[in-house]
Amino acid sequence: MKIPIALIISFISCFSFSQVVLKSDGPGNTYELINSILAPGYEAVENPECIHGTFGRHIAEVWDEDLKSNVFEFYSHVKPDNDRCEKLDRQRVEIKTYESSPSNLKGTLGETVTYKWKFRLPKGFQPSSSFTHLHQIKAVGGSQELPIFTLTARKAKVNQLIVIHNNENTVASADLSEFEGTWVEITEKIKIGSNGAYSISIKKIKNGQELLAFKSDNIMTIRPDNDFIRPKWGIYRSLKKQKDLRDEAVRFNDFSIKEGE
Repeated sequence: MKIPIALIISFISCFSFSQVVLKSDGPGNTYELINSILAPGYEAVENPECIHGTFGRHIAEVWDEDLKSNVFEFYSHVKPDNDRCEKLDRQRVEIKTYESSPSNLKGTLGETVTYKWKFRLPKGFQPSSSFTHLHQIKAVGGSQELPIFTLTARKAKVNQLIVIHNNENTVASADLSEFEGTWVEITEKIKIGSNGAYSISIKKIKNGQELLAFKSDNIMTIRPDNDFIRPKWGIYRSLKKQKDLRDEAVRFNDFSIKEGE
């Protein structure tokens, strides 16, 4: 007996892991593209255009010669950008999943989620000695204010790219200059639980060299009162030490969210 192809595809889909990919498709309708993937019908972009609308949109799609493809470019200006006219001591241009996103983009207790993306810092990138976050895993519900994991750049005697757990514990770091002017790919895998598992690996795309890595099989990845966890990507930085900073343009592409082992 022949089984209809449509039935086979439906059967496979039921047992396949869910994966969602956000990739630049060329200039124009950038916010619309991001929203359609991360929060269809809602807003997944946080930007400073309430104060800096004359610049236009703070995320564009541009051609990248290294990758030979269009990519997303995030813009942050020391003046006059701020955090959505809500907080004036910091500035934010980020994309996210959140309450209004589809359920397969929310990490819930017992699930395993893998996030992948590519990014490139410009040469001479200037982080703050306060904070300059490039990625966060945040929680929704209950004690949700502090991020669970943060990938942040920090000014120091030797500038660093740092992974922070629970907003206080540095679990991995690397020389920031290793990331300037070169595309890297990040793989972050999270088993969600009070005694969960976490790993992150950052490799150069051009030669596969691993620049930063961390792994733990017993680490808090969601708090008891949280409903789910979610990712954010972009530039979120303090303005308390403006002399540390300059206008920046950071490139991202090929965001992937995949549920399952």
